[in-house]
Amino acid sequence: MRRLLRWSVAAVLVASGAVPILGLAVEPAQAVENGLARTPQLGWNDWNSFGCNINDSLVRQTADAMVSTGMAAAGYQYVNIDDCWSDKSRDGAGNLVADRVKFPSGIKAVADYVHGKGLKLGIYSSAGLTTCAGYPASLGNEQRDANTWASWGIDYLKYDNCGQTNGISGPTRYATMRDALARASRPILFAICNWGSDDVRSWGAATGNSWRTTGDIGPRWSSVTSILDAQPGYADASRPGAWNDPDMLEVGNGLTETESRAHFSLWALLNAPLIAGNDLRTMSASTRSILTNTDVIAVNQDWGGRQGNRLSGSGSTEVWTKPMADGSVAVVLLNRGASTATVSTSASAVGLKAASGYSVRDLWAHTTGTTGGTISSSVPSHGAAMYVVSGAGTSPSPSTTSPSPSPSTTSPSPSTSPVTRPCRVSAVVNAWNTGLTEQITVTNTGPGAIEGWSLVFVLPGGQTITGGWNATYSPGSGQVTAKNLSYNGSIAPNASVSIGFQATHAGSAGGPASFSLNGSNCTVA
Repeated sequence: MRRLLRWSVAAVLVASGAVPILGLAVEPAQAVENGLARTPQLGWNDWNSFGCNINDSLVRQTADAMVSTGMAAAGYQYVNIDDCWSDKSRDGAGNLVADRVKFPSGIKAVADYVHGKGLKLGIYSSAGLTTCAGYPASLGNEQRDANTWASWGIDYLKYDNCGQTNGISGPTRYATMRDALARASRPILFAICNWGSDDVRSWGAATGNSWRTTGDIGPRWSSVTSILDAQPGYADASRPGAWNDPDMLEVGNGLTETESRAHFSLWALLNAPLIAGNDLRTMSASTRSILTNTDVIAVNQDWGGRQGNRLSGSGSTEVWTKPMADGSVAVVLLNRGASTATVSTSASAVGLKAASGYSVRDLWAHTTGTTGGTISSSVPSHGAAMYVVSGAGTSPSPSTTSPSPSPSTTSPSPSTSPVTRPCRVSAVVNAWNTGLTEQITVTNTGPGAIEGWSLVFVLPGGQTITGGWNATYSPGSGQVTAKNLSYNGSIAPNASVSIGFQATHAGSAGGPASFSLNGSNCTVA
């Protein structure tokens, strides 16, 4: 019933002609400033595989599996409980209460267990009087519920669009919960789930960290491609801290391995939240290898100025591209047809400058080759090839907001001018009244690989780091040391790693003047 309701909403939008409006040039809202989801969130949600059949053991076992399967090491961190977790009524004080059979120890005990694994716990509610499954929801109780979740240790809220709304508009209902979460005692990522209605692309970024763009996904190739077709109309709305959400992943849930690989490639290129929806405890080795492909995840976590979008299409074949922070371009060659087809484009068509040659990194074969300009592959039915392409003439795409991380992308070839230092650092600062984000790209310009790194720099006075990605940062002010994480400690010659952080400032919003890598001073680009 829940899926039918959501798709009926989408169908009404299509029938009324509302979908084409998404293509109009509307000035997107500024991103909500809660410091969360500076890169798209990675995690798991129970709904696609379990529906209402959830309990304490399932959540704990999934947290265990997220660690043991390597998903946590690949960047997944949220374990999210969907609908049906509460009692059918609030307690005498008006508070939400966990179902005493499904969660006999309460939600806080589950949160403590998940946190003990180094992960984060998510919860579900709706911007109406009841949830989609008929449980008590949060309209009129926003602050009470936000405070309850914070007291339990909740880190993530998926906020649906079911139940009676008392005539209150969608933007108002979601903004009320945004403000309630901001007043709670704990930072909670806010994932809007209003199925793309109420022109969410015009206000979603000012309200939540992500927002659904369509109705629910299903475990069918036709569902994946139908949702994919709606995404170009939203492409200009996303940015760090605010992401378009084409719904959870169906990798391992009825799709073929080829379809799952294409699905994962496309959602990564779209900078979509990567929320697995399969049973992590029993998934196959092939499903695990898809979900933990760090080359593909790196594209998802990188911000080069815009999310991926469709570049061209011919019949059943399409080319999708996304600029990367280091000036390279991620490319997906998609075959939606019933038989194998050759899908081709060129370096110039995807936006790279003229060069004598280009490096082509195959993100599924994990190999790197070269081309004079043609980018082509024989792609199986319902399949996709995915590459990161760079060339000596590539220059970074302009970005008006802070780029997000790219742990494993290969940078363009270094400058032909003599290299006098073993590293080169470029930084992009995006500042507002009292805060800023800074994206730092470190390139290894030496002859050998760097295995393990520490980057030292001095923040201007009055700046304090409040959160970061792709590195640890200590201390948060003054002279700071950024150290690699497990997945980005190796930097090959001429390759780059991107890191970044968010900080508060007291008037000085500039970046560090110098950087040293493992004790050696770097050239500042």
